[in-house]
Amino acid sequence: MTQTLNAPTTGIAPKARHSTVALAVSDCLVLLGRGLRHVLRDPQQLFQAVSLPIIMLLLFRYLLGGAIQTGQTYVDYVVAGLLVISMAFNSTSTVIAVTDDMRNGIVERLRSMPILPGAVLVGHVISAVLRSFLSVAVMVLFGLVVGFRPHADFVDWLGALGILLLFITAVSWIAVLLGLIAKTPEGASGLGMILVFIPYASSALVPVSTMAPGLRTVVRYQPVTPVIDTVRALLTGTPLGNSGWIALVWWLVILAVAVPLALRRFKRRLSI
Repeated sequence: MTQTLNAPTTGIAPKARHSTVALAVSDCLVLLGRGLRHVLRDPQQLFQAVSLPIIMLLLFRYLLGGAIQTGQTYVDYVVAGLLVISMAFNSTSTVIAVTDDMRNGIVERLRSMPILPGAVLVGHVISAVLRSFLSVAVMVLFGLVVGFRPHADFVDWLGALGILLLFITAVSWIAVLLGLIAKTPEGASGLGMILVFIPYASSALVPVSTMAPGLRTVVRYQPVTPVIDTVRALLTGTPLGNSGWIALVWWLVILAVAVPLALRRFKRRLSI
């Protein structure tokens, strides 16, 4: 008699396949956690994120504030500019961190794992955004102590934070690109200073109308100025004009250019 043998059953269902998007998000979250641990374990980064806004606010509020006329209380005028300046300054840490990753072998080790290669860059960007918003919180809270009096409602705050989020995300991707271009931490530090000085040549500290004609034109039409003008108008209740739309266009375009350039440079570095 011939017996029919059935395939044994183990009672274990086939392993569900995760979607590509879910795996990519998971990889980014893992490397975001790595970036945040680096920040928490590096007192210098935390000190910079917390102390820099306080030092700048005290400097411009009490040392220069009495000599500059802006048509409103100087602390109300300058807070928006200092928010942007502190964000740009914090991005220098991202430039150096990316350069270190490309030099110390961590990227090569990640390549041997089933992980999205670009996730390491996304982790750096999100860490930079969170670190910058820590500076924003410190700046606003300490600003209230030294006389900053915003006239913003909930929607205005959302708008200001949204513009700042777009700005720092784009700047962080630029910082990643600079970190991939740099060959040494010293070179990365030098390239990062580009991001530090650009916000100073804006309406951050003094009104554009007080500048010399040639400089006034450059400052008025550079991409950081509409960000500062938008945040200032939303927080202080001054006329917004069209600066919000200009800021959106500028930084959406910059973000759309910076992300693919950074990813392309990253792939090129991996292939060397």
